[in-house]
Amino acid sequence: MSSPLSFGPARSLVVAAFAVVLVLAACTTSDSESSAAADASEPAAESQAPESAAAGGDATVLVASSDLGDILTDADGLTIYYFANDTEGVSNCDTECLANWPVVEAEGEPTAGDGVDAELGTLERSDGTVQLTVNGFPAYYFAGDSAAGDVNGQAVGDVWWVFGPDGEPIEE
Repeated sequence: MSSPLSFGPARSLVVAAFAVVLVLAACTTSDSESSAAADASEPAAESQAPESAAAGGDATVLVASSDLGDILTDADGLTIYYFANDTEGVSNCDTECLANWPVVEAEGEPTAGDGVDAELGTLERSDGTVQLTVNGFPAYYFAGDSAAGDVNGQAVGDVWWVFGPDGEPIEE
């Protein structure tokens, strides 16, 4: 006989589903556009920004090979992402979204490594942070990537994509 406090597997699934919905809702735009989902397996409260994201500094963008083909990374090999809910020159990722998708910070003019055909630039966010742009679009890291070559943020919520060397998102 089960304890009166034992809820069983059905209750656990409902609680888990609710947690996923909360995490997904954390990265939606204010006008309820497509979900900018966070990684449901890693809640925002436990996410850590990649070290390069926290440090800021000169932004050097490189091309690296991955399972998705050639992609853009920072100088440490951390993958750089595009957010489909952004518009050129405008970031729509803020508050809870940034816990999972920290900005790629840049000081001065970004530097393009060999094979980078994208136009690199910067934009100043409302908090004064200077963010790297790729073909005019804000660039982000994914907190679920912990090592060079990780692409764990690819296709999250069908709105997060890696950048190809030409600066176009790779939507596979």
